[in-house]
Amino acid sequence: MLIRGVVWDATGPSLSCTTDDGDAAVPLSAGQWLRFGVHNGPRQCVGSFVVQGPTVSVHCRCPESAAAERSYQCGRCFARDDFRYMHDFHRSGIAPAGLRAYLGQPHWLYIATFADGATKVGTASQRSKWSRLAEQGAVLAQYVALADDGRIVRQLEDLVTANLGLTQHIRSAAKAAALLEPLPAAELAAVNGRHAGAVREILRGVGMAGFQTVREGWDRPALAAGLADPGAAPRERRHAYPSTLDDGGHGLLIRAMLGGYVLAGMDGIDSDFVANLGQLKGRRITLGHHRSAVPIVQDSLF
Repeated sequence: MLIRGVVWDATGPSLSCTTDDGDAAVPLSAGQWLRFGVHNGPRQCVGSFVVQGPTVSVHCRCPESAAAERSYQCGRCFARDDFRYMHDFHRSGIAPAGLRAYLGQPHWLYIATFADGATKVGTASQRSKWSRLAEQGAVLAQYVALADDGRIVRQLEDLVTANLGLTQHIRSAAKAAALLEPLPAAELAAVNGRHAGAVREILRGVGMAGFQTVREGWDRPALAAGLADPGAAPRERRHAYPSTLDDGGHGLLIRAMLGGYVLAGMDGIDSDFVANLGQLKGRRITLGHHRSAVPIVQDSLF
């Protein structure tokens, strides 16, 4: 199966994938062993999307099963992916009809804080209001504005970045590293609240129609508790996963999960490890009775 990423919905997280029989998903839950082997070789193109409306998008697999060239897509799939227009639509006004309909629905502006206190401003459509933050791996977040459409919310996002310096992107590797030693909930709440308050204050002075400021919290998935809470898995028992997910066999006992990041056990080791399943995107894997390679010298881990 070709992994297209980690996705969240109301039932929890899953590995989204493409198989010979079409698109599928591998549900993930606490207490589950995830055992798989990663095929060696370059990342593969994950295909493209045709957007048909506010709540419908159709995945199209790469017809050539080509290697990825632009991030996780080959050049041809990138060129025909409707979502590629989304990031510049608020400036260019160019988008296919289906994506225009998607962007025409209400959109939310949020402030998300991660395990080390790093904070970003971001947007989510009405359809992905909750799941967008779950997939981002936020520890705490709140919504600060509701916009009439995707064009207005992206203008607000750029305005916040320009006036307050809040980033719109935090690297996946930084999020994973932060989860090795997450800050206490009270500290993160103070950071998130301070930034959200500053954003609302800025937005109150914006002379632009089509949005309203809001004060609404985001409900973090229960499965994240053991990973986001520093007391659930103490620092002396929590380590970075010692292998990359681009080759070899892996066996992970899922204890908690946030975004694409999993707190997991391994065969024969009485410790917990933070692994980034997002690294599997664009990789071909086979499920089976695989085990993670244990380093010969374990003292460096402990």
